[in-house]
Amino acid sequence: MSASPVFSSAAFGRPFVLSPRLSSEALWVQLGATKKLPAIAPASRLEVRPTPEIVSSGIRELDALTGGLPRGCLTEICGSASSGRTSILLSALAEATRRGEVCALVDASDALDPASAAAAQIEMSRLLWIRCGYRKHAGTAAQGRPAEQRSAALNIDGEIRRERRKSESQLEQVLKVTDLLLQSNGFGMIALDLGDTHVQSARRIPLASWFRFRRAIEHTPTVLLVIEQQPIAGSCSSVLLQVSGAVSKGSEKKPPAFSMQHSRVPQITGEPLIYPGSPLSATRPGRAELLDKFDVTVELLRSRLERKSPQSVVNFSSRAKWAG
Repeated sequence: MSASPVFSSAAFGRPFVLSPRLSSEALWVQLGATKKLPAIAPASRLEVRPTPEIVSSGIRELDALTGGLPRGCLTEICGSASSGRTSILLSALAEATRRGEVCALVDASDALDPASAAAAQIEMSRLLWIRCGYRKHAGTAAQGRPAEQRSAALNIDGEIRRERRKSESQLEQVLKVTDLLLQSNGFGMIALDLGDTHVQSARRIPLASWFRFRRAIEHTPTVLLVIEQQPIAGSCSSVLLQVSGAVSKGSEKKPPAFSMQHSRVPQITGEPLIYPGSPLSATRPGRAELLDKFDVTVELLRSRLERKSPQSVVNFSSRAKWAG
């Protein structure tokens, strides 16, 4: 009895040695017993991701715009200095701690003022405050030179590299700490304050890191809130808000109680310190002022939630926490 190989596309190119006298019914039975491709489910049978739970941000106008802050999602709030972004951050943390949740704040530039946080009614016992700093490295290139030449070399050649090294060290700490916090699954809200981080440095955060953060919280009740100057998370964020501020008519302008000549300017984060040249700076150039009242405009740039707001821009008034 002779045998001949029979090839079939259903057999993935693997030959079958069959008898020429095999009936067609037996042939179909043998072909049906071979390994097939895994079943492909149609789109209509795919599981629909449940709508995330929404929690309040503590600001009525903001909740009316977005519905609140979604759990298991990444929310970005971008804006320039003195735009009201810190007021939203403090309000969201205060509302979360009021619900009895434990929160974490990753402070990239050590900008949080504890007095302002307490004035915003944040339960400090429920807040984990991570202050990211950087390690100063002693320079060796200028060694062996006179003191004046060494000082000039550091001021001219080392200033940019020193600032760049500082930003890179801070961002490295931010990414490592955020990974550890997301793996713990024990926080109701994790906030990343990158508001004082330079835009170019913030954009160096790999997109893969934001994808990793999003996947780490998508099945958890954690709210991931990022404060920044410009959007940096791309398509990984579910909600993207842009804030801008304006001086309120009833605001009292007060000179700061410190000199702008200091190397480290104390920051009052709840809001705002108006620096010369900023959109809210005073008419007199070269002088900074503190404002106790200001108007905040919030624009919804992107929302991947099912809820669609009839409006995309809202306004609300805020008062600096230090003003009582």
